[in-house]
Amino acid sequence: MATDLQHVIEQINLANDPAERNLPSPSDALIHRYEKVTGFTFPKDYKIFLKTVSNAFIGYMSPFTLNESMKEDFGDLRVGINEAREIGVPENWLPICEDNGDYYCLLPDGEVRFWDHNGSSDEAWPDLATWAKEVWLGGG
Repeated sequence: MATDLQHVIEQINLANDPAERNLPSPSDALIHRYEKVTGFTFPKDYKIFLKTVSNAFIGYMSPFTLNESMKEDFGDLRVGINEAREIGVPENWLPICEDNGDYYCLLPDGEVRFWDHNGSSDEAWPDLATWAKEVWLGGG
């Protein structure tokens, strides 16, 4: 059974109040700019995720963010993509979150896969919502 993204977003917002977040959520225009510079077309669910909770911080993890200045700072999506490529993450895998040198990546089919710094692993989630619930929120 697929996890409902809107329900997970609500859980994330309960865990980290949007009014207390340091970064603004990206606009559609900024998301489009990032698509152009990264060469990815972001899936609909990822765009919703970016616009609602990508600036949340829960536990010790936060997803890569987009910033209006397009500055390549720590935590920026483009920095994450570049660092992930350096350790062998495939070109069509979109890194969405870094965890101690390992990456959670969104695949073209919507699945989220874990890439260990030693290479591909068997850890996978059927969609972004399931990954966010089980891994980021720890809701298992």
